[in-house]
Amino acid sequence: MATTRLHMVMVPWSAFGHLIPFFQLALQLAKAGIKVSFISTPGNIKRLPNVPSNIATLLDLLVFPLPNLDDEQQLPEGCEATVDIPFEKIQYLKIAYDLLRQPVKQFVIDQKPDWILIDVIPHWMVEIAQEQHIPLINFSVFSASVYSFFVNQTLTRSSPESLMSPPEWFGFSSPLRYPKSLATAMHEGFHGENASGISDADRVHKILQASKAVAFRTCPEYEAEYLNAFEKITGNGSKPVFPIGLLLPEKPQGRQTGEIFRWLDVQKPNSVVFVGFGSECKLSKEQTHEIAYGVELSGLPFLWALRKPHWAFNELDALPCGFQERTRGRGMVCIGWAPQLEILGHSSIGGSLCHAGWGSIIETLQFGHSLVVLPFVIDQPLNARLLVDKGLGVEIERSEDGSFSRDDIAKALRLAMVSAEGEKLRIQTREAAQVFGNRDLHDSYFNRFVEYLKENGAAN
Repeated sequence: MATTRLHMVMVPWSAFGHLIPFFQLALQLAKAGIKVSFISTPGNIKRLPNVPSNIATLLDLLVFPLPNLDDEQQLPEGCEATVDIPFEKIQYLKIAYDLLRQPVKQFVIDQKPDWILIDVIPHWMVEIAQEQHIPLINFSVFSASVYSFFVNQTLTRSSPESLMSPPEWFGFSSPLRYPKSLATAMHEGFHGENASGISDADRVHKILQASKAVAFRTCPEYEAEYLNAFEKITGNGSKPVFPIGLLLPEKPQGRQTGEIFRWLDVQKPNSVVFVGFGSECKLSKEQTHEIAYGVELSGLPFLWALRKPHWAFNELDALPCGFQERTRGRGMVCIGWAPQLEILGHSSIGGSLCHAGWGSIIETLQFGHSLVVLPFVIDQPLNARLLVDKGLGVEIERSEDGSFSRDDIAKALRLAMVSAEGEKLRIQTREAAQVFGNRDLHDSYFNRFVEYLKENGAAN
């Protein structure tokens, strides 16, 4: 078949909030008969799920060793993803990541793929693609609403204050804005200089300028106006913008076993709150404990997937003294990895307390669960604002300095899960599952994207 001759090289950034959506897209492309070369480093490839045997010949997970930096203090050996390091060291990970340029260039020269699909960080792929006459696609792991908030080919956000209101280029009413407590750090992180010598804003601008098309893990049913705005501001319609669906992973087959599921099996339907802030969200001791007290105060059944924090001596130290004893029977805490998708798919789960990352929103709404959100970084505050505006979530109130209280957490959880006032929210999130969990709908968007790839690759 001709489709098997189409070859795409994928280069995601070394953060698991990027690697996992890229991997999910790679799986879908391989199932569509496209050969995919997925490039990352040994430690990252090792942590990805196994490739299903029926598409193993079409999806190559290619290991490119991450170059060492001269100063190991900047980036300790074995640290290959953002989850492995504190926030301030990410700039040094970018230096090492940028050193992949030459080996990746040689691979592209040798393979001559039809397409190169990249993230927002590897700006050096622009020159490689242009030199080899291979079309480039920018795949956004962020929603269209978030990407369009930041991206304009001629206008930039000149100050942190400019992030505290919707951009003028939207041309329609929007709830998107950063709170004052997060605006300065976000502006500095995106527009500010860092040790790699190029700001994230400049990386994004360069990649977008050079891309033949842009693909989003989204659908117009959720954010049509932002997709239209993005198309207008990045090319006024001349650069195709593809919503490629939500790339839903396969639903787990069969009955789940183990201690977690035995506990869930005896809970009432739609009664349990899943609490999970992912591996990238590095909460302080004060924040973790305040969340714990809020969950306890809510009186609701809960299942908390908690990665052992860097500041905790042991698992017991991660939670307030006596928390597990006081909530025994009503709640369960899993320290370390937990099968999040399988948990969310269980009939006893009714809501989720999370950071409002786009992937977490997709995973939760596909099952029609209520969302209580406590955003911290990057896209999370904007995702939270749009969710609340659409009546699909409750955002926990914060003080002007960004702090939050156990009382506000408990109040938001009870509103989303059990109070009469939250009934409309619960109805709307159940209705949202008809879009977020609609595989036929998302497959139709993905298939359009595949047709474009077949008709517009380097060979054409």
